[in-house]
This record gives sequence, structure tokens and C-alpha cells, in this order.
Amino acid sequence: MDLAMKVHYLRVVYFLDSQAIEGLIPFKLKEAIFAWLCYYYESCGRFRRSEEDGRPFIKCNDCGVRFVEAKSSKTLDEWIQMEDTSSQRLLVADNVLGPELTFSPLVFLQITSFKCGGLSLGLSWAHVLGDAFSAANYMNTLALFLNGLKPKFSPSLNKKPARNLKPNKPINSDPSSLKIVGPLGDHWIMPFPCEMGTISLHLKPTQLTQLQAKFYENDSTLSPIQSFEMLSAVIWRAIARIKDGPEPNTVTVIKKDAASPIEDAMALRNNQFVGSVKAEFSIGKAHPKELAALIQDRAESIRDQIEEVVGRDPGGCDCIIYGSNLTFVNLEEVDFYGFELKGLSPRFVNCFVDGVGEEGVVLVLPSPKDINDKSNAKTLSGGRTVTIILPKNYMVDLKKELKEWGLSA
Repeated sequence: MDLAMKVHYLRVVYFLDSQAIEGLIPFKLKEAIFAWLCYYYESCGRFRRSEEDGRPFIKCNDCGVRFVEAKSSKTLDEWIQMEDTSSQRLLVADNVLGPELTFSPLVFLQITSFKCGGLSLGLSWAHVLGDAFSAANYMNTLALFLNGLKPKFSPSLNKKPARNLKPNKPINSDPSSLKIVGPLGDHWIMPFPCEMGTISLHLKPTQLTQLQAKFYENDSTLSPIQSFEMLSAVIWRAIARIKDGPEPNTVTVIKKDAASPIEDAMALRNNQFVGSVKAEFSIGKAHPKELAALIQDRAESIRDQIEEVVGRDPGGCDCIIYGSNLTFVNLEEVDFYGFELKGLSPRFVNCFVDGVGEEGVVLVLPSPKDINDKSNAKTLSGGRTVTIILPKNYMVDLKKELKEWGLSA
């Protein structure tokens, strides 16, 4: 599954108050980072290719991660409250792997100091390393070291790659949620299909409660629908109503795979559930509750199919998953706010994905209000942050459609 993600990149921005970073001098920072990377030595490696079939692999040669330092004349609050949240991308490196693949870092960390004394920590993460859950665990372990602590176990020098199990039944067709974009050679960057735009919605608990009321209106027998499914359904319908050409009847759903937990908390894996959902009716004319039920109950895993396709040509299969179809990503249970310094969680965390196809991607993240209640990922007691990446020419009409359902920043 890792190689299927090699053209995608996660960009995560942590906003930290001045109280949280007080006393964090460069020497302490570097000391903590050196110890931290002993546990995640593979993130310091560089890619090579197998002489047999050209399959990429990470050579653990201790080349390190790359650091960027920057300063901003704005305050932390000004950055968080920006209406154009795409500007937050300036706080994280936009590197990709290649064209000199053997010299390209897999991880960049950008520290941007604000005039108020706070800072942002931007993580640029090659998705081939692991999913968002792995990236969050990676950063939360760094927080342990910055607090003068360390994991309860020693670094493992015998990490084993994830096993690719053969499908239980034959694969008769290629998955619709996978799109071949190559050949890309050693420059792992998605050719821009069009100019893409980004918006983020910061939804309060009251907005989610009001949205739930609209779903249950005149239908008290409706099965419980979680926030991710509700939000995805409304956005799916809205995009279908504004989109040129055929409606997006097939969508991709990416979320935590409850059936395949990672036993090793330090492991970096692409272990997420990847599923496909197809509607046999008009999306634009449907009520969102019908779409939510599809997403919740009818998402069929296509991991086996993806691994089968990539396995046919591991050295030359260049593909995308995010944006091959309209893609909904559930990050509600990712512990972004577990990055605690001096007992203080980040004021705000945002996440973007690069290497997205023209069908776009929707990310649903926890809000800062969720940090003290781990159950909020399954309830409406906390808010949500929704980041939408779509062709830029859709954004104005999309905002109008979403506003009708009470979804606005």
C-alpha cells in the first residue's frame, strides 16, 4: 500500500502558544530531535531502487530530515483567523521526492516564529512513509522528548515492513479509486490537472447539532449518523450540484481501519481503510441522509485490488488515490492534539494533502475543543475542521451551496 501513496504528501501545521515553547532553546531542541530520530531512523533514509525489478525501497543511511527556519510579522491569532486558509501552506515546506531521488529527504520540519512569541511547526510528510495516524504518532513522540521524557521501550533495530497478503479471492478488475498518472520516473510529483483551491471550515458543535436536526427532520426512525458521514454527504451533494459534466457517483472513503490495528505504536504504516462507494441515483437530487447512509454502510474495501495493481509493476506503477475520484478522508480519530508541550496542546492544527487529482479531496479533522474528550471523535460534543481541496473555479459556488446547510467558516 505504501507505493500506491508515493505521489501524495501530507502537510500538517501545528500552532503553538508562547507558553508552550518557553525555554525551548535551540540546543534543547536539537538534543531532543537527535534522540527522537533514533526511534524513527527510517524517516532519515533515502530511496534507492532494486536492481531486480526497480522497486523503490528506503536505505537507512542516516541522511537525516531537513529543517527550515522562518519568521513572520503576523501573530499566531492572525494566522489562525485568516479567511484564506490556503495561506497556512506557507508555514510548511512543499517539497516532493525527486528528481534526484537518492538525495531527497522524506521529512521536512519548518519552524516559523511569530511576533507574539508563538510559533508554528510544519510537518511535510511523504505519504509513502505512512498514513496520517503514523505521522501524528511520529510528532507526538517528538513532543515526549521535548518534555524531557522518552518512550517506555528502546528503539527497535529490526523493524519489519508490512506484509502484503494475497487477496482472498481473485481480482477481476482494476479499482475505480486508483488512477495511473505515470510514468513519473524518479520525480514523484503529480502533474497539476488544473489550478486547485483550498478552503477550511471551522465548525462549532452548535453547527453540527443543527445539521443533525436537518437530517432527522420528519424521520425519527433514521439510524444514528456520525459527523464524518453527515459532513461528507452534504459536501458530496453540493459538489454534484455545481460540478460541470457527469455527477461524481463514485467516491473514495479513507479512514482508520478498525479491522487491522497496528500493534507497534512506533511503526510507520499506510494502514488506513480505503473503500469505494457508488450511488445508483442522482446525487444532486438526493437528500444528504441517503448519501450518508451509503458512506456509512456501503463502503467496500479496495485495498487488495490496489495492492494487486501496484504489485504487478512495483518499480513503475505511478498512481494516485486522493482525487482519482472525489475522496473523503476521516481524520477525526487522528491524535493531532496529542502534541503536548508543558501540558499544553496546540492552539490549532490544520492538515493538507498534495498530489491530489482533479476530483478533489475533503479532510475532516478534530477541532481544538476535542482534545480533552477522546469520545468526541464519535459524537457531536466537539467541533470539526473541514479542509476541502478542489479545482479553484468551484470554490465560490461551493461556499454558497454549503451555506444553505449551515456550513460556513
